[in-house]
Amino acid sequence: MFTRKLGRSEIEVSGLGIGCWAIGGPFTNPDRVPVGWGEVNDAESIRAIHRALDLGVTLLDTANVYGTGHSETLLGQALEGKRDQVVIATKFGYIFEEGSRHFHGHDASPAVIRQQCEDSLRRLRTDYIDLYQFHVGEYPADKAGPVRDTLEELVTEGKIRTYAWSTDDPDCASVFAEGPHCSAVQYRTNILERNLDMVALCEEHNLAGLIRGPLARGLLTGKFNVDSKLPANDVRHHWDFAAGEQAEWLATLGKIRDVMTRDGRTLAQAALGWLWALSPTTVPIPGFKTVQQIEENAGALQYGPLSDDQMQEIGELLGDTMFTIL
Repeated sequence: MFTRKLGRSEIEVSGLGIGCWAIGGPFTNPDRVPVGWGEVNDAESIRAIHRALDLGVTLLDTANVYGTGHSETLLGQALEGKRDQVVIATKFGYIFEEGSRHFHGHDASPAVIRQQCEDSLRRLRTDYIDLYQFHVGEYPADKAGPVRDTLEELVTEGKIRTYAWSTDDPDCASVFAEGPHCSAVQYRTNILERNLDMVALCEEHNLAGLIRGPLARGLLTGKFNVDSKLPANDVRHHWDFAAGEQAEWLATLGKIRDVMTRDGRTLAQAALGWLWALSPTTVPIPGFKTVQQIEENAGALQYGPLSDDQMQEIGELLGDTMFTIL
């Protein structure tokens, strides 16, 4: 099975994790804008988690705010009696009333961090969290030292094993990288939305890069076309596949699809293989709603990274030089 280390830690995980945002169900941000992925079936979610474990996936990534506690609660139920088989990553920082389906701000004070940690431990039905991640990506880097220090204290107390920041800002990630028990950064990147500064930072500091959005929120599965529409309670409901950025992505995908899939992979599996070939630090965490999605994504583990030839050809088709600068 294809595995990777969580950065400086000795924690080994499957090369692919699963992201548990979608299974939290609908919820909204402070402006009452939907930030979930539409309706979900809890029984199917639990079956999908169990199938992921059967297929060798050991890393499960969630957050306390997903469904305002529902994703963590569901994960705790699914992992009953299976805790020793998995590495649990969750997040903190956003403020909500459990079950309200709405969050209304953020707070990173030490007292709130500690209380949110206890609440997550309760919902997850565990006495420790393997990877505890600061979820507020836009939090000022110059104020993040106390957040990092609180996390170091939680490591000492045995509440968490290691920690990370979910951010696309290298300056923010660098603050956490100064902590001896920081092992990762969670950031967005994929073949359509490349974030090479964060890739380089992870390599420099020996941090794992947990990749959110590895399938460009589903676009890299190949299931969308110019006529696709998404429901109002889906975080992607504003997407316009006939014009603008999504139309450009579809056109780009058309250029590279054959090279990506010529060795028998599906398009989604190839997108995950591209990330593995990009850097030895990357651990993509695609989301899911169904057993079928789990089976397809986990199938990428059997293929591993794209070949050097595929990566070179993709670079040439996209007209960039990213493979000569990494």
